[in-house]
Amino acid sequence: MEDYAPEDYGPTLAICDGATNPWPEIKLADNMKTTFFRLSFRRTVTAAAVSLFAFVQSCQEVTGADSFKIHREANKIIVRNQAGTPILRYQLERPAGSALTVESGCYFHPLTTPSGFVMTDEAPSDHLHHRGVFLAWVEMHGKKDADFWGWGEHAPKTGRKIVNQKISQMRAGKDRASFRAQNAWMADGTILLKENLETKITQSGSANILDLRYRLETPSDIKLAQWAFSGFCVRTRKAGVVEAFGPDGIAKLPNPKHTEPSSDWPSAPWYAYTLKMPDGKTAGVAVLDHSSNPPSLWHNHRDIRMLNPCITAPSAVTLKAGKPLVLRYRVVVADEAIEAEKLNRLRDEWSR
Repeated sequence: MEDYAPEDYGPTLAICDGATNPWPEIKLADNMKTTFFRLSFRRTVTAAAVSLFAFVQSCQEVTGADSFKIHREANKIIVRNQAGTPILRYQLERPAGSALTVESGCYFHPLTTPSGFVMTDEAPSDHLHHRGVFLAWVEMHGKKDADFWGWGEHAPKTGRKIVNQKISQMRAGKDRASFRAQNAWMADGTILLKENLETKITQSGSANILDLRYRLETPSDIKLAQWAFSGFCVRTRKAGVVEAFGPDGIAKLPNPKHTEPSSDWPSAPWYAYTLKMPDGKTAGVAVLDHSSNPPSLWHNHRDIRMLNPCITAPSAVTLKAGKPLVLRYRVVVADEAIEAEKLNRLRDEWSR
């Protein structure tokens, strides 16, 4: 599994999650000089330790005046850029009062451009189960049947919930931040899948780049039924005028049909949307498919505003016990239309 070394980040404050480690390690790294503090949360904790803990807690978002900042709250991870603008939130639980019709958390929303333009949508009125940037399949058959996507027509969605179990390795540097998440895909209290997610977000000029690596393990075989949609999805905001394009230029293909995998768009290294807003704002979003991923067709529906490389569109997929499935995706969001040349370069350098 890829690690992000301190030298990649510069001066950094990395805090391990105290909820999963009774002796959290707080690491302050600066020019390869490292000081370790171990804080005891036993009943005999001293006043000095309490003061030190309060100091560290107050510094969780401090990584230097011109650095990204990463902060954990009770049910979310928040990343801010050098200007202090929130650019990414990882929702650990379904928000209280949300209109979402799924029980799961473990998705990204909002994801923004460097200027703070929100690109993603959550619980849009046309599909209340859509949720920013997420991974879920619509029909799974194994020890228990499940629909974690949230449609509920061909497998049960009730009692199906992706649950965060641990957050670790929260790190931030000059132009990037990262963390790891361990999640369980639960069906009526039974674990169907164990998910290990590595997340890194970086800024490159007018774009934010979100790199995701999912490692999925199952204790027993699971069949992912063939569908034109589901899997990894980026649901963008439904505003303004959208134009779709790929490596071959403007996409003139019709919108695919969710019941017809053959209607999906052909395999490609990436597809992108350009959004032109009523106020004159132009923004871009792209999904890049890693060369090591299983073959995919793309369920890119302009009217629904989703970019969805779908590994179950070519055929059903079986996840075998003891054989992890690794999926890697890169999401690019920019304060301008994204040039194809840039997307080709970003995909090639990342997918080697």
